[in-house]
Amino acid sequence: MDGDNHTTVTEFLLLGLSEESEQEDVVFGMFLGMYMVTIAGNLLIILAISWDPHLHTPMYFFLASLSSVDICFSSVTVPKALVNHMVGIKSISYTECMIQMYFLFIFGNMDGFLLSVMAYDRYVAICHPLHYILMMRPRFCVLLVAISWVITNLHALLHTLLMVRLTFCSHNEVPHFYCDPYLVMKLSCSDTFVNDVTAFAEGGMIFMTPFVCIVVSYAYICSKVLKKPSVQWIRKAMSTCGSHLTVVCLFYGAILGIYMHPSSSYSLQDAVASVIFTVVTPMVNPFIYSLRNRDIKGALRKIILRS
Repeated sequence: MDGDNHTTVTEFLLLGLSEESEQEDVVFGMFLGMYMVTIAGNLLIILAISWDPHLHTPMYFFLASLSSVDICFSSVTVPKALVNHMVGIKSISYTECMIQMYFLFIFGNMDGFLLSVMAYDRYVAICHPLHYILMMRPRFCVLLVAISWVITNLHALLHTLLMVRLTFCSHNEVPHFYCDPYLVMKLSCSDTFVNDVTAFAEGGMIFMTPFVCIVVSYAYICSKVLKKPSVQWIRKAMSTCGSHLTVVCLFYGAILGIYMHPSSSYSLQDAVASVIFTVVTPMVNPFIYSLRNRDIKGALRKIILRS
C-alpha cells in the first residue's frame, strides 16, 4: 500500500441499478419522469407560498425551504445519471464525485433538519397556540433555517475532506447511479478507520439530533391530545401534523433501509431504498402537502386561474 495521499484513480464508473440495456432504458424513463415531476411540483409549492400573502406564516416558510432543498437534492444525482445514459457512458470524474458527495451530505441532512424544525413548529401550534406568534417570530424561523445550513455545510465539509485524503488505487466501479459515500469508501486501498469512526460518531449525531427532536415534539403533541381526547382535538392534530408525519416516515424509513446495516451487505434492496430516499421522496413531498392542505390547494388554484 502506498503511504502517501496520491490519488491514482481519476474517475469512477457508476454501474447504475441494472446491467441490462432494456432495463436501463426503463430506469431512464422513470428517472426522467420523476425528476420532471419533482421540479414542477416543488416549484409550484414555492410559487404558491410566495404569491399568496395568507401563506406567509412559519409553517409555509419551512415548507417552501423544504421544497427548495428537495429540488437541489434531486438535482445532485438524477441529471448526471440521465446524461450518462444518453451519452452512453458510466463515468464520473474524481472531482465530480467528491463534489456530488459534498452536496449529497448537505441536502440530505437539510431535509432531516427542516423536518425537525417543522415538527417543532407543529408542537408550538398545538401545545402553545396562544404563544405561537411570539414563539415563532420571523427572525427566529430564519435563524433556525440558517443554523441548519451552517451545521449541514460543516458536516459535509468534514466528511468530504476525510474522503479526499483517502487513496484509490485501481478499483473504481460503484454499483450505484451516484457516488454513494459508503460504496466509494469501500473502494479505497488506504486505511478508512478515521472515516468509519467519524461517520459513526459525528454522522450518527447529525442523523439522530433531528430525529430525536421530531420524536420528542410528537410525544408532547400526543400527550396534549390524549389529555383532551375529543374528536375536535384529534381532527385538529391530524390536519396539522398528518402530512408532515407522512413525509417523516417516508424519509427516515428509506434512510434506515439504506444505512442501518454493514455496508458490506449492500444489495438491490438497498439500491431501491436509496432511490426512494434521493428520487421518490423529493417527488412526493409536494403532493403529500398539497393534497392534504386546503390553503395550498387554494393558492395553486389561484395560480392556475391567473395563468
